[in-house]
This record gives sequence, C-alpha cells and structure tokens, in this order.
Amino acid sequence: MGAMKETMGFQTEVKQLLHLMIHSLYSNKEIFLRELVSNASDACDKLRFQAINNDALYEGNSDLKIRVTFDKEARTVTIEDNGIGLSRQDAIDHLGTIAKSGTKEFFTQLSGDQQKDAALIGQFGVGFYSAFIVADQVTVRSRKAGLPVGEAIEWTSKGDGEFTVENIEKEARGTQIILHLKADEDELLSAWKLRSILTKYSDHISLPIEMGKEEWDEEKSDMKATGEWETVNKASALWARSKSEITEEEYKEFYKNISFDFQDPLAYTHNRVEGGRSEYTNLLYIPSKAPYDLWDRNQQKGIKLYVKRVFIMDDAEQLMPPYMRFVKGVIDSSDLPLNVSREILQESRDVKAIREGSVKKVLGMLEDMAKNDADKYTTFWTEFGQVLKEGMGDDPSNKDRIAKLLRFASTQNDGEAQTVSLDDYIGRMKEGQDKIYYVTADSYAAAKYSPHLEVFKKKGVEVLLLTDRVDEWMLSYLNDYEGKGLQSCAKGGLDLGALEDEQEKETKKKVETEFEDVLKRVQDLLKDKIKEARVTLRLTDSPVCLVADEQGMSEHLKRMLKQAGQNAPDTKPVLELNPEHPLVQRLKIEKTHFDEWVNILFDQAVLAEGGHLEDPASFVRRLNMLLLTVKA
Repeated sequence: MGAMKETMGFQTEVKQLLHLMIHSLYSNKEIFLRELVSNASDACDKLRFQAINNDALYEGNSDLKIRVTFDKEARTVTIEDNGIGLSRQDAIDHLGTIAKSGTKEFFTQLSGDQQKDAALIGQFGVGFYSAFIVADQVTVRSRKAGLPVGEAIEWTSKGDGEFTVENIEKEARGTQIILHLKADEDELLSAWKLRSILTKYSDHISLPIEMGKEEWDEEKSDMKATGEWETVNKASALWARSKSEITEEEYKEFYKNISFDFQDPLAYTHNRVEGGRSEYTNLLYIPSKAPYDLWDRNQQKGIKLYVKRVFIMDDAEQLMPPYMRFVKGVIDSSDLPLNVSREILQESRDVKAIREGSVKKVLGMLEDMAKNDADKYTTFWTEFGQVLKEGMGDDPSNKDRIAKLLRFASTQNDGEAQTVSLDDYIGRMKEGQDKIYYVTADSYAAAKYSPHLEVFKKKGVEVLLLTDRVDEWMLSYLNDYEGKGLQSCAKGGLDLGALEDEQEKETKKKVETEFEDVLKRVQDLLKDKIKEARVTLRLTDSPVCLVADEQGMSEHLKRMLKQAGQNAPDTKPVLELNPEHPLVQRLKIEKTHFDEWVNILFDQAVLAEGGHLEDPASFVRRLNMLLLTVKA
C-alpha cells in the first residue's frame, strides 16, 4: 500500500460530537486525559486477551504500560501505550465514525449541563473525541500487534470535519496520541498538572502509567528531566487490594471509571471468597441513576470479568442475572481458564457458584440499604425497582428475599411514591383480614380512583396500587407472602371473608332476588360483550364495574398485550351492578330506553377501567339522546 495518503470526511454524528467537545465542554477539559488513558488501558487489556491464544502478538515484549509525556517547545501532550494498536482500517472505522448503536441516545441524553454532558462521553464510547477539548490538532500514530513495521498508520485531524490517514513505519506496536494544544492550554505543559489529573482519575488503572522523572535544578530554579521513568499511579488492581487500604474516594473513582458515570455510586460491596467450590473476588456497585438502556434485557454491560487479574471480557452477562443488569463492577476468578469463552461461561459450575454468590451479595446490599437508609433505598427503587421486580420470575431461589425488597404505592399513602413494603402492609391489616389486596391500572390516578376500591375505602382496608407494566407479569409469580394470599380487587366475586358482616351477606341475597329479571335482560342484551351480569356490594359510588374471572386474565393485562401487538385471550368480563345506585335502580322501571341505559353503563365501566370504546360514536349518540330525554 506504500505511503498512500487519504483525506476523508467525518461521519455526521462525529461532526456534531466534535462541535460539542470544542464549544460546550471546555470547563470539564480534564476528562480528556481520563478518557485517553482509559482507552490505552483497554488496548493493553485487549492485547493481553488476544495473546492468550497467540503469544506472538507480544512481539517479545509482554511488559504492558502507558506513558504520558509533554513537550513545552512543541506544545504537545502525548499518551502512548504498547497495547493492541490500530490497523489502517481500524483507524478509519473507529476514529472517523461512531459505529455504536448508542449514538442517537447520546445526543438525546444531553442536558446542557456541562458536568452531566461530560459524564456521558465515556458512557457512550466516544471518549477519544474529548481530545479536541484541549487540542486544535490530534495526531494518532499506531501499529497493530502482528502487522509489519511498514504497515503502521498516522491519522491526523484538526477537528474541522476531515481527517487524513497515511501509512508510516513504526517499530513498536501500540498507539501514540499526540495532542497539539490550543493556545490557552499552557497549564497542561506541566508535569505537576498532568500528574494531578492522573492521580485524580486514573490511580486505579492496573497498568503502570509512567511519566518522566524530574528533579529540582538549582541553577535554573526550575524542574529538569532526569532521563528516568517513574510510575505515577498505584498500578495495582484496586479490587485485589485489601479493603483496609482503599479509601472511600478510591472506591468512588474506580466506579466512575468502569461505569463512565459522573455521579457517585449509591452503594458498593467488596468481597474475597476463598475455599469451597471456587475462589474469586468481586467489587460490585449499585449506581444512583438508571442508564439510558436499562429496559433492554439484552444490554448487560455491567460486569467486567478478569481471570487472575487478566482482563477477559467487559460484558460477562453470565455472571449476573438479567434482573440485576443495573449492577456495575468487576469479578476476578482464580479458577477459570484464561482462554474462557462465553460458551464455557454458560456451562461452567464455577461460574454458577460465582453468580449465585454475587447475587446474594447484591441482595444483601439492598437489604441493608432498605433497613438502615430508607431515603437511599427510595432512590434505588425509583431508578431500578421495575427491573428488580423481574427477579420474581428470573430467580426462584431468591424469590422470598426479593419479595421483601418490593415497594408499592398504596391507598394508605397520599402520593404515588412506591414506599410500602409487603411487611408494612401486613402490619396494618385489619383484624380478620387474610388477604393482601391490590389493583392494577395504567396510571396512578386510574388505580387510585378505580371503582373496585370503593368498598375497601368504606371499610378502611388498604389496597396496593400497581401501575408498572411489569406488575402483571410479576404477580404471576407472587401468589402469596408470609402466608397471606394476594387478591386482585378486580378479579372474581368479592370475598372479604371476616371483613364482611352477616347483614351484608343477607342484603346481597335479597337484592339478587330483586334484580333477577334486570340481570337476565342485561345478560341477554350484552351477551356478545360480557360473560355474566350480577349485583355486587363492592361498589358504593359507581353504578357498574367490570370484573375478570378468578383465574382469568385481567382487562388491564389484555390491554397491555394488545398494545404490544400480542394476542390476548378472547375472554369476556363480568359486569357487576351496584343495586344502590339510582341509575341501576332505574333499570327496574325503565321501559323505553332500557337498551340505551345498559349500553351507556357498560361503556362507562370500560372507560373506568382505562379501556377504549370500540364504538365511541355510538356512546356519544346514546348519551346525547338520553340527556335530551331528561326533563328540565
């Protein structure tokens, strides 16, 4: 290919990104060094991983390191690594385009807050471009491990929409990133400044980060280079160190680096497990904010797997179940082989033991938080509660522990905050109450004002208000808790057990006889829409409501399935009538407009459920007609 030089244009998204870096994130300029050092560390990790099966990639030098240098006269800062390096095509693909699917989400997440926007850079894999915050030209010289000396490349751009790529010769494998600093960035031409940034953001990097050693020159009253190199970070895997040696700040900075999160974690746990089936160390974090792709069960990128401190993969989904995809951290095994594959992870008994142990540690963290710091647990639940609910089906072995961690809105509380635990509910149950009552709906308002709650409000019985889309699925696994069955207020015939007195039972038998003819006429009229019509005492203010069979699918769940484009069972609801309501009483004497009144009441019941009318025009026509028949 010779020294062929090409000039190319950046992808549109890169141009947008460069504009953001250059014009919007100036006050957070220190992040450029954090991002470039992190990328250099990743490059070394990739080489180490690939060299497991191909030792020749080391080219006789397995001493991996990162070096940061500066040149006051040339006004440059250089970040250099001897990792995997880039081929010509790699440079074009990775430095000229953003190939990751998160590009669009990256731009939609931008808030205008410089600190928050800066935090997103690494999270979306676009850290390289942060170099343009401080540089008006960036030069990348790189040779991919295993390629000939003459197939190295030089990539150059001024961040103006174009870049050039040409072949050069480079003896050493790896990458040099040379930043030609902007006119007002002189402070970066200082060993002290660069070291302080490295100490702040990159101290935990397990590879040595080297800088030229300096000493004081009495004659020039300035620092001078000694020609030696010294390591400026601790250069040891943070998780491998003793907990007593690690400060709170170091834990937090390590989390920010592996998660690319700007905020401190909500909680963390650091454990070394020895003996038994497997030996491993885990350092696991719970973030304080949900990531943009939390709802994608296939996006499990939280756990980095190491084997004997050698990086293996950064999305080891086999080490954490899908419902804990919010967990970030590292797991370092002493037992797994260095050439472990995803297929081996899937079948390994050691991996199963690591996973089970790590899940228990996370649940322990959450239990401790729920018990000792209610405000912090409320923050966790607001961000990740819906995902944790998936664990009721995903993780049968920990079902009871997860159930204790669940939180719900309730008629006991004024607001819609989900703060009520099942233990709280049981502690407030009425004497004689043997069930935990709940109602599901599309929104908090729909649940709170559901007609199914009327008799419960009358008797002062607490009802849980479930409005998350995952709730109906979760309830199929949560049938009872501490011996108390969970009962939907909108399913089956109302059975309040000891909460219902004998007089109410007698009243119900009496009105069933009184309304026998009305119920038959309603049943005949709505036979294509309902399974049955019956009177009920569950209503106090509303005239009618719809109820599903005890073992049937709720109207709420059927609506959700249809909205998702899935088939829902073609089952019919039961129409329950409130015999005390004037509109229902009217049906006993209505002759002229009986059909219209019944259809209006049925449509009202559908609307009260949050459903949609099949024929809204007929509803409006009937309603208007009945309004006109009412005497002034």
